Parts: sequence; structure tokens; C-alpha cells
Amino acid sequence: MTLKIGIAGDRGLGMMLGFCSIPGVEVVALCDMHEGLLMERAAQLRIPKTYRIYEEMIESDIDAVLISTPMQLHVQQTIQALEAGKHVLCEVTAGVTMDELWWLKEAVEKHGKVYMMAENYCYIPQNQLIGSMINQGMFGDIYYAEGEYVHNIRHLAYGHNRRMPSARKAKRTSWRSYWQYGRRGNFYPTHSLGPIMQWFRGDRIKSVACFGTGWHTAPQFRQEDTSITMCQLESGKLIRLRLDCISNRPTNSSYYTVQGTKGCYEAPRGMGDQHKVYFCNEEKRTGNAVWSPLADYNDLMPERYRNATAEQKRAGYMGADYFIVHDFIEAIQHKIPSAIDVYDACEWTAVGLLSELSVMNGGRVMEMPDFRNASSRNDQVTKL
Repeated sequence: MTLKIGIAGDRGLGMMLGFCSIPGVEVVALCDMHEGLLMERAAQLRIPKTYRIYEEMIESDIDAVLISTPMQLHVQQTIQALEAGKHVLCEVTAGVTMDELWWLKEAVEKHGKVYMMAENYCYIPQNQLIGSMINQGMFGDIYYAEGEYVHNIRHLAYGHNRRMPSARKAKRTSWRSYWQYGRRGNFYPTHSLGPIMQWFRGDRIKSVACFGTGWHTAPQFRQEDTSITMCQLESGKLIRLRLDCISNRPTNSSYYTVQGTKGCYEAPRGMGDQHKVYFCNEEKRTGNAVWSPLADYNDLMPERYRNATAEQKRAGYMGADYFIVHDFIEAIQHKIPSAIDVYDACEWTAVGLLSELSVMNGGRVMEMPDFRNASSRNDQVTKL
């Protein structure tokens, strides 16, 4: 039996190759408000059904939907899909308000369909390799990590229609101007946070505090040049996140580091740098410690990454878009929990929402609600 997929939003076609690589799965529908783009892309990729109205697509005979629309639509469209009996793979972030996250959690629990957040940075091969090495105890007890999303994309605050002439495009304000650059704090935490929280599997974020640099490069936005968000885990361990989508500098959107009692890892910083690790050798003086290339440990990569086909590796983000789609389909077909479930989605997204409250209150420490174990509306209060 073929599993029929609908994609909401042209940007979701980046995962098309992932879906096409899985036997018994077919993308049968595409929905986008831009009619010209919709028809062009559907013809290119041989998608048989097209929709400009999302509600019409989810009332069709599809089994699941990939939601790749602007982030302020994610919760509304997810709930609509769940109510229509569809499984949902939703792009980041999960929602844009704390209330939305509670609505999302309740809807997923009510309808019993698979919900998975499409945080593909969790599936980047190097992040998977570090996770495998952590699981094998090579870093010892890990207690600190950093994630950074540094990507100057402030031009995306204008010009929501890619087919619009440049002269007109510059005058149009996009949704990002409000839901990203119109907010303070870390509006986009999940790329940095997701892989780290999988390394700290079994722990949860207990509190969040955020600090900003002020406005220097582009003071027309509420978003500060850089924000630093500190996350204290329930275990007492610490995560530092940096968001900077404004400063004039080269992109480094996937920098991570992790520190453990037996070793550490750092991602590249640029200028020929490479992924590198260090493991403590008690026989050598600390002052003589040197890095080793992470590539030396590629044999510890999860088996499915080592055995990936050429087609799977061609999927976006170094094959990440194949593996995330694969896990989503596996959850549907085998009726198992999704790899990034609604509780992960809500907690990782809430870091950004709480960071906004924190930075606006002088870096005040904000308590993270326990989405997984909340049992009443008293547990849904955002505490100052």
C-alpha cells in the first residue's frame, strides 16, 4: 500500500528526494499560494495534484503532510491536519507563542497521529557521529555544550514573493520582519539546540536566561545583533546558544562544541578548520594536548549512515533530509514514537520564546515548563 504525502509550501520540496528514496512512499500533492510557482514546480517534479488552499489538500486522500510554511502558520496547520486524520512532519519552529505549544501538545495527544518536528540539523552526519561517540562513553560524562546559528539573512525581512520584480520586492515586508526580526531573544533556537539535546538524551531544560548586545548593525529591527541564551538542564549541566542573523560576517550556521570528563569536540570555525576531537590521556601532560580530526573516527558513524546509498546522500544537508524523512515514515508504518516528538518540539521551541521574556527583563531566569509531564492548566503557567 502506497503512503501518500502532501507538501504544504514550496520550501518543503527540499525533502522531495528523501521521500522519493523510500519504497512505497509517493508525494502526490503540493500546496502553495503562488499559483505560477506551484504549477511550475509540480510539473518539474511530476506531482499530480496541486492546491492553493491548504484545507482542500488535507481533506484529500493523502496520509501525511509536510508543513513547510511560515512559522506563524505551523500550529494552526498542524492541528487542522491532525483533525483531518493526517500524520504531520512540521518544519521549525513548532510554534510562535507559549499558548500555541500547549495547544499543539494537547492536539497531538488527542488525535493519536504521528507528529514529528523536522529539525534536520539533528541528522547532519557529524552530529550523528558525535552522538554515537557520546553513547559509547568516549567523552565521559558530558556537562557543557555550545550551539551557534550565525547567518546574516536580514535581507529576508523584505520581499516575500520570490517572483516579484526586484524594484517592488524591496518595498514589501515579509513575515520574517515580524516573527523573527520583530522579536528579541533567540527566535530560531532549534538548529543549535536540537543536536545538543539529543546528546544530553534523558535530560531536560529546567531554566533559560538570555542577554543581548543591543542594536548596532541594523537598528530598524527589534532583534539585536547577537543574543546569548543560557540553558540550565535539570541535571545542572549547561548549554550556551548564540543567535546572530544580522551582523556583517561569514556564515557559520552549524557550530557546536561539547565538553566531557574524558574529552571534547569542536566543529569548524572557518578558514580551513575541520571537525576535531580530543580525548584525555592521563599519561600526557595537559599542556601537550592536541586535537585529532573527527574523520579519524568515521567508522563509529551509525550503520545506516555508513551504508547510505549515493541517492540518499544527495538529499539535503549531507543526507540529513533523507534520514529525517525515513524516521518519520518508520514511525507511521511501525506505529512507534517519532524521533523528535511533540514534547521535544515544544521544549526546544520554548527556549526561544522564554529567551524573549528573559532578555526583555534584564536577563531574568525563566523556568521551563515540563511539557511531557504537565497534567493540568496550573502546569501551563509561564512563571516570572
